[in-house]
Amino acid sequence: MWLVAASMPREPLTYADAGVSIDAGNALVRAIGPLARSTARPGADAELGGFGGLFDLKAAGYSDPILVAANDGVGTKLKLAIELGRHDGVGIDLVAMCANDLIVQGAEPLFFLDYFASGKLDLVVAEKVVESIAEGCRQAGCALIGGETAEMPGMYSQGDYDLAGFCVGAVEREHVLTGSRITPGDVILGLASSGVHSNGFSLVRRILADGGLKLDEKDLGKRLLEPTRIYVRSLLPVIRSGGIKGLSHITGGGILENIPRVLPEDCHAVVDSSSWPMPEIFQLLHAAGPVAPGEMFRTFNCGIGMAAIVAEADSDAVTAELVASGEAAYRIGRIEAGRRGCTVTGRADQWGLAEDWHATHHA
Repeated sequence: MWLVAASMPREPLTYADAGVSIDAGNALVRAIGPLARSTARPGADAELGGFGGLFDLKAAGYSDPILVAANDGVGTKLKLAIELGRHDGVGIDLVAMCANDLIVQGAEPLFFLDYFASGKLDLVVAEKVVESIAEGCRQAGCALIGGETAEMPGMYSQGDYDLAGFCVGAVEREHVLTGSRITPGDVILGLASSGVHSNGFSLVRRILADGGLKLDEKDLGKRLLEPTRIYVRSLLPVIRSGGIKGLSHITGGGILENIPRVLPEDCHAVVDSSSWPMPEIFQLLHAAGPVAPGEMFRTFNCGIGMAAIVAEADSDAVTAELVASGEAAYRIGRIEAGRRGCTVTGRADQWGLAEDWHATHHA
């Protein structure tokens, strides 16, 4: 038996007294309902409010599907977004980090759920974030079917928030990409990134602090917050036609560590970093750090957000199809016989060095 002693009468406590507003959460759900509906697609009506989201694979047109799931966050890129008060792109980043991970296995993203956590819910900020999540879902062709908004006083500093995303996709069994068909002699095509994407921002923030760079100079903050490119719509037709043997999403670990993840044991990727135009933002980060070229290529995408491995005989046709779909695609390297891994080579003048360089990673 619990006994509560009180020497004086007190007002009854509410959840709001503890810092959590159920009314604010309900208001957000009402506000984002139309955003979710804007992402509806075959298989999902994208209505919010239930305890779980439903998806009909048969209505989506699949006959023998394999389900593929991915989850991710935006990382410390959020710190810059919060500092600059720019919340209209991080939701695209959130969807991109998950959807691009699905497409590398041949899977079409079908539905997405988000998790938004803060110390105190700011409806204006939260709606902007969810609006950008919906935009990311539209770009990826998946439905936003649910999510969670957590208000946790004491867990986050004022104005801070965190994001996580969860995406499920499907691929017909015959179209699953495993990289098993990759052989020496294949060509590596690189699809241009939109910027830094959502990896390496702890190093970016260290460079900003140590190098004296200002976010308001030369639109640096805006350039760093450029949303991650979503490659789903341009890659799906090529995958389904059988033109791609393997894909690698260039995320944490950069080009050096991500390409080997899709290679057979006896294949080694050799990438020539002078085969595509290096975006100025990476040259700036390299010089301001300073950061050695090898570290640049194992931390950042350095201008290549997705790598596609194709047969030599198919390389021109696949490149033309990707360019026609709006991608900037470059022939950046080749697959050789050898220990599974990746070597990136570069010219001295590319980074202002005294001599040519190379960096190798073995998986």
